[in-house]
Amino acid sequence: MTSLTTAPPAPERTRTIDRTTVRAFVDEHIMPRADAYDREGTVPEDILERIAEAGLWAPFLPAELGGQGLDLVTLGEVHEEVGRGCSSVRSLLTVHTMLSWALQRWGSAEQIERWGRDLAAGRVLGSFCLSEAGAGSDAAGIRTTAEPHGGGWLLNGRKKWITGGQRSDLFLVFARTETSIIALLVPRATPGVAVLPIEDMLGTRASMLAELEFTDVRLGPDALLGPASFAAGMVLSGTLDLGRYSVASGSTGILQACLEACAHYTARRTVGGSPLRELALIRAKLSDMVTDLRAARLLCHQAGALKDAGDPGTIMATWVAKYFASTAAARHSTEAVQVHGANGCSTDYPVARLYRDAKVMEIIEGSNEIQRITIADEAYREWSL
Repeated sequence: MTSLTTAPPAPERTRTIDRTTVRAFVDEHIMPRADAYDREGTVPEDILERIAEAGLWAPFLPAELGGQGLDLVTLGEVHEEVGRGCSSVRSLLTVHTMLSWALQRWGSAEQIERWGRDLAAGRVLGSFCLSEAGAGSDAAGIRTTAEPHGGGWLLNGRKKWITGGQRSDLFLVFARTETSIIALLVPRATPGVAVLPIEDMLGTRASMLAELEFTDVRLGPDALLGPASFAAGMVLSGTLDLGRYSVASGSTGILQACLEACAHYTARRTVGGSPLRELALIRAKLSDMVTDLRAARLLCHQAGALKDAGDPGTIMATWVAKYFASTAAARHSTEAVQVHGANGCSTDYPVARLYRDAKVMEIIEGSNEIQRITIADEAYREWSL
């Protein structure tokens, strides 16, 4: 790991980061190898480095930290395009984004100085560590503990389903104290940190999931992100909201990939001498994909625009966007496999991977059941009187 006191400045980037440039990047570097990542269960180092060269790890960070100060609407478009190419790569971007954003928002000047530029440049990769075997997005169920120790903290516990955990250099770990939940920045190389790979998952198989074990991990006072008792209400909720926004955008990318795959396949596949595209049922499936894709993209745009405006309504807008986009991605990836027939069940076509990845989107960053309850609660608050 590199400290900013010794690290060279990040190279200046002249390429503009927007949907068009990222789509070209994905088409060239990610999409042709996405099925291989899925089979091998990892994203290779050369792609992680290319992502860094393109400035995609944390482009929303300010220029003084090596970012581009990218607005969140555009960040959502970036994550959509990456999700179109590979949900595993997009998942790595998601958790790195969550840690980097939390650091920028609530980190001390010393913490930002130590980590900010390296996170922007991709020299340090980050993961978000909330989930445990008995607690997914439920912070109240956290059993990992942090006890005051020598002016700092003594960390013990286990985290599970940690995206990027096999590779990340820095972990944002949520732990319970006697009075609250706190957030701690934990470097991977800290004594007492053990990384246990999780393999053979249903979807996002290359996202390098891991279980993390913390055994008497001694951390200094500078590990605490934000004041004690602050994490549950601010660091935790804010980062989860940004994670949901990324997943919503990535689910929209899956929708786009399904549409492209089906349009390409049905224009060339023939039945009885005629292209599949001439069949009314096939055309109906594609028209539904187009409609839901546009709706999902608009919902994500609204959530991003509210974030950029600092409007608290973005929280509910993100819930709605994530719920709609993930369910639509699951529905249309099922249709995409059906359109491809037996070919859709093989690894020769990307729709099998899209189908498995889409299912994961309905679960991560708050399951769709939790989202429906939350959205209904909001409806009652607003309209039941």
